[in-house]
Amino acid sequence: MGKFLSDNMSVVRDGGGDSENETTMNEPDNQGKDVDEHTLRRFLRARDLNVEKASTMLANCLTWRRTFVPKGCVSESEVPNEIAQNKMFLQGTDKKGLPISVVFGARHFSRKGGLDEFRRFLVFALDKLCQRTPDGVGKFTIIGDLQGYGYCNSDVRANLAAITILQEYYPERLGKMFIVHAPYIFMTMWKLVYPFIDKKTRNKVVFVEDKRLQETLVEDIEENQLPEIYGGKLQLVPIQNA
Repeated sequence: MGKFLSDNMSVVRDGGGDSENETTMNEPDNQGKDVDEHTLRRFLRARDLNVEKASTMLANCLTWRRTFVPKGCVSESEVPNEIAQNKMFLQGTDKKGLPISVVFGARHFSRKGGLDEFRRFLVFALDKLCQRTPDGVGKFTIIGDLQGYGYCNSDVRANLAAITILQEYYPERLGKMFIVHAPYIFMTMWKLVYPFIDKKTRNKVVFVEDKRLQETLVEDIEENQLPEIYGGKLQLVPIQNA
């Protein structure tokens, strides 16, 4: 794995090739089968171009994927309780062409489905987002809406699971996360999980003041791509229907 990444370091240093002409690079021992240049670039950048660390990270991801998602994808039938909460939506793109997901924290209830189903739902949702990312970019934008968020929605285990999955198995996928309508109770939990968030991810999180909500969002998202609830023109589409 390390030699495979080392041999392709030029992909990152040179910025990669023409995405239309890129070919999938298979690793000799098949551990990295279907690992393309964009994937190599993401893992190397996630580990600051350290080949050894990036190769370990990629190997761990491939092993996890085979174990946690043996069928290659998570189906709706595997996450019925999470889908029923109607908390995640996918529609529109930002000014960079990145797909936008809106997540409502007040609709999350840990007692329904449990942590394992939450993890599966997260993979279901992230895979949906990744399928819509532009070629050669591979990132997405998230709006985390915490309007009405309370004690019953606070779930440290779920938040830590989300951080782990996003950072370890979907590195360099998050473009930016806007957190809107954040109440005091959320800030308490944020302090608990903050140490587990790496610096690169922290720098992508933007807390938006209510009085500057639309003003801030339209800096990155055109009005015709912004959800109606934020002063835009698009209706929300549940992620399972997107």
